[in-house]
Amino acid sequence: MRIGIIGAGQLGQMLGIAARALGHECLFLDPSENPPASSVGEVIRAPFDDPSGLAEVAARSDVITYEFENVPVDALRELEKSIDVFPPLDALEQAQDRLLEKRLFESLDIPLPAFCPIDSVEDLERAASEIGLPLVVKTRRFGYDGKGQFVLRSIDDCDTAVEQLGGRGLIAEAWVPFDFEVSVIGVRSRDGEIAVWPLTENRHDNGILSISRAPQVDQALENQADDFVRRMLEQLDYVGVLALELFVADGQLLANEFAPRVHNSGHWTIEGAVTSQFANHILAVAGARPGATDARGYAGMRNLIGDIPAAVRQLDMPGATLHDYGKSPRAGRKLGHVTVVAESAAQRDEMLERIM
Repeated sequence: MRIGIIGAGQLGQMLGIAARALGHECLFLDPSENPPASSVGEVIRAPFDDPSGLAEVAARSDVITYEFENVPVDALRELEKSIDVFPPLDALEQAQDRLLEKRLFESLDIPLPAFCPIDSVEDLERAASEIGLPLVVKTRRFGYDGKGQFVLRSIDDCDTAVEQLGGRGLIAEAWVPFDFEVSVIGVRSRDGEIAVWPLTENRHDNGILSISRAPQVDQALENQADDFVRRMLEQLDYVGVLALELFVADGQLLANEFAPRVHNSGHWTIEGAVTSQFANHILAVAGARPGATDARGYAGMRNLIGDIPAAVRQLDMPGATLHDYGKSPRAGRKLGHVTVVAESAAQRDEMLERIM
């Protein structure tokens, strides 16, 4: 089967590697000159909303998927008239708008921080009074890795927050004094079969994921997260991999956001699970049932941001694997990651700390 993938970044690269191992071929659409996925398949170089580029991908593919959530939904709806597109575009549309996303959580009785839509300084002042300070003010669309956000700590800064974030189309969320962050990743097949990976604990630096550890062994949290992601997969009639990010506060889970795609916090599954998130996404969109999602011992992942040090390239550590995306160095850019698999949580954590 040939799978058309919108986007050819590192997630597309890893999808392509998984597809090749499963006997499938990938065809990518991306405007970049030499994106990471070019190492695993042909890339049609065109903007993501280019009608001729999209038409060529659709004509030469058996199914379409995407590797990031800022794909133009209207363009994919045109493709959907002639070819299956997974995950479903209703899920993509809700993930692209933080207000729609919050309302989805509410409709499924998934707990989340208090929030309020913001279209003016007056709206923000009202939210500060009703929800309380501090507030996290975000753009409703196109924010990622900590971008498009303003932490409002004083009512006097409402004008500044609204001005810096563009004035309209914003959302204010209650500040959560969380204990730590976790994510749960699930996959659903075309036939409705669901599999969920172990709960993952995540650490962020400067708004970018730095370290993931799995399994996160609190069984109560694991059960709760598993239930939440299954509710979402069923409600959205989902096909493919979905990641739900959550805060842990006082032993309870609060939803933060979801991604309708394979996810950075699931990179540990490549070596650390029986079936990786990338393989299961390919299996799902191709019409197959998901593989087992059990962890192979204790796994972890460290992101490599801005640079891959020589010591990491020369790393000689049993159980550790470097994944180099082939990107040129740049401050704040994800250049690769290292996965580790160990026999104990302590050994895994010690290995992660050695990778700097």
